[in-house]
Amino acid sequence: MSGSSKEILLKAYDAQLREGAEMLTADRVDRLGPLWLGKFGDWGFVSYRSLGGYAGDASDRLIAETTAYYAADPQIKTFEWKTRGHDSPADLPQRLTAQGFQAEDPETVMLGEAQFLAQPIKLPTGVTLRRIDNQPGPYPDVVRAARAQERAFGAPYDADDLMRRIEKGAGRTEVWVAETQQEMVCVGRLEVIPNTEFAGLWGGGTLPEWRGQGIYRALTAARAQAALKRGVRYLHSDCTEYSRPILERGGLLPVMTTTPYIWRR
Repeated sequence: MSGSSKEILLKAYDAQLREGAEMLTADRVDRLGPLWLGKFGDWGFVSYRSLGGYAGDASDRLIAETTAYYAADPQIKTFEWKTRGHDSPADLPQRLTAQGFQAEDPETVMLGEAQFLAQPIKLPTGVTLRRIDNQPGPYPDVVRAARAQERAFGAPYDADDLMRRIEKGAGRTEVWVAETQQEMVCVGRLEVIPNTEFAGLWGGGTLPEWRGQGIYRALTAARAQAALKRGVRYLHSDCTEYSRPILERGGLLPVMTTTPYIWRR
C-alpha cells in the first residue's frame, strides 16, 4: 500500500475506533470535556479523539481532574491513558509523567484488510484450533486460557476479566485457542466493533516452548476468517515487536505508535 493508503487507514481508525468504540464493555462511562472515562471492574480507561485546545496548563488541569475522578472511586485500582504518536499536544506524555503516570512499552498500531490475514496456515502435528467463548459454561476453559496467557506473557492475567469481556461483548468477543491434548499453547481474542468496518486482534500469546512453529499465524488466520464471515473489512492490533513482523508479513501496515500511561493507586 502507498503512503496515501496509510493515511486513509489512519483516518478510518481515528473516526471509527476511538471514544465510544473503546467503551463497549465498560460498566460505566462518564464525560469530562473531550474525554470519555470508562470503568471496567477495578480499572479505568481514558479515550478521546482530539485534545485540540488543551495545551499547556489546560492539559495539566484535564489530567488532574481525570486522576481525581478515578481516585474518588475506591474500587478503581488503576487506569490507563492511551496516547497515540500522532496526537497533540506533543508534550502530553511529559505532562502525564509529571503527574505520576508511568509509561509502559510503546506498541505499534497495525491496520489492514482482514482478507490478507485469512489465508490458512498449517499447524504442527497434534495442535488444533478452537473457539471457546460460544460453548455452554465456558468458564473452565476461560480459566485455562488465562493461565496460558500468564505463561505466554510472564505476567498475571485475570480470568474473571476475560469472562467479563465475553459477557459484556454479547457475542462480539471471540476467544480462540490453539491446544494439544494436554494444554492450551496459544490464545487470542477477536473483538468486533459494531457500526464500524473493524475488528480487533488482541491478546495473542504463545507459550515460549511452542513459538516459531506458525501457531500464532494460524490462530490469527482463524480469527481473520471469523471476522470476514461477520462482514468485517479491516483488522487492527496494538502489537509488540514479536507479533509485528507476523502481522506485517500478512499484509497489515504499521500506521502509528501507541503508549499506555498508567496511574496506580
